[in-house]
Amino acid sequence: MLERNLARAPQIVVGPRSRATCRPFVCRAAAATEIPTLAAAKRKKLGDSELLVSQCCLGTMTWGVQNTEADAHTQLSYAINDSGVNFIDTAEIYPVPPSAETQGKTDQYISSWLKDQPRDKVILATKVAGFGNKYLRKNGEQTRITAEQVEESVEGSLSRLKTDYIDLLQVHWPDRYVPLFGAAAYDPANEREDVSFEEQLRALEKVVKAGKVRYIGVSNETSYGVMRFAQLAEQMGLPKIVSIQNSYSLLVRSGFETDLAEVCAPRQTNVGLLAYSPLAGGSLSGKYIDGPAEGSRFTIFPGYMERYTKSLAKQAVGMYAEVAKKHGLTPTQLALAWCKSRWQVTSTIIGATSLEQLKENIGSFDIDLSEEAVKDIDRVYKQFRDPTTKPLDD
Repeated sequence: MLERNLARAPQIVVGPRSRATCRPFVCRAAAATEIPTLAAAKRKKLGDSELLVSQCCLGTMTWGVQNTEADAHTQLSYAINDSGVNFIDTAEIYPVPPSAETQGKTDQYISSWLKDQPRDKVILATKVAGFGNKYLRKNGEQTRITAEQVEESVEGSLSRLKTDYIDLLQVHWPDRYVPLFGAAAYDPANEREDVSFEEQLRALEKVVKAGKVRYIGVSNETSYGVMRFAQLAEQMGLPKIVSIQNSYSLLVRSGFETDLAEVCAPRQTNVGLLAYSPLAGGSLSGKYIDGPAEGSRFTIFPGYMERYTKSLAKQAVGMYAEVAKKHGLTPTQLALAWCKSRWQVTSTIIGATSLEQLKENIGSFDIDLSEEAVKDIDRVYKQFRDPTTKPLDD
């Protein structure tokens, strides 16, 4: 593996190899001088990194279950080549819902498209699984954020993606116990032995120093976790996290907008938010208002993301849809334009199962909400502050 200071070096493709490769210290003129014409392609600096990412990020978790390889290539070509988006997010566990049979297909679909593209055209983010999965590792161990497992994860991702480096490696969910994916409040009874923050950072440092990873980040993380990672990095000269990928939408706001927003603010740790599920699993598109939508994720996978289907979120979605209608927008446009407008958000991760959906999602970034629309949104939010945590019968 070629040693390189990827954190500082501009990249340019130098020719085909078994993996898409780049050499350091060469001008990235072609990519740098391109002027994005769509708002979705507008570049923003990610935290303390040197990564300039588009404010729209292409999510990929349906590729391999709901989407074919051809679908994936069509979406990639439209988002990257036609729309100027330069940011792709994947994970070693994808596609979702995860299974041993489909694991890795998403990466393979990306690599088969990327092999005909300049590697420096995209910023490629992936994730190493946190505590609990038992089929990702060769020896069948539970996934943990240890040096051995991080290296195995990264090597697997590099092999599937057929690239020599990952731009951003994120810890998909914490190694320690925290309530995840709409779970109830923190319960000390669920605490368990975990890999220390220092050990995790030293594990991540190894793949950074080896030139396999440029920057690191976290996902589904808390204020406590961000602070511990940031403090140890500063005190011990370890790699600093530059991003946090957390759920953030009209339905899921308060978990980020208070103490976590302060911790991640530029004046504090300067950790950029990559907002995932901005459409709340598709519910904010309004397609479930009149009942189950045929062929949709919640219909195909019963019980999936019930926090959006069996809670007051359904009522909140209906009211946000009325706000959208009042201002001449679709519910999707309202939700994504709002997410784009938030100071906390560096990039919004969108996902689609059809090209039609993708076009609407990317086009939504061209919309700037009026002050009146924002006030109407805030009025709904005051009534439905945390709707996904309240069952329908409350």
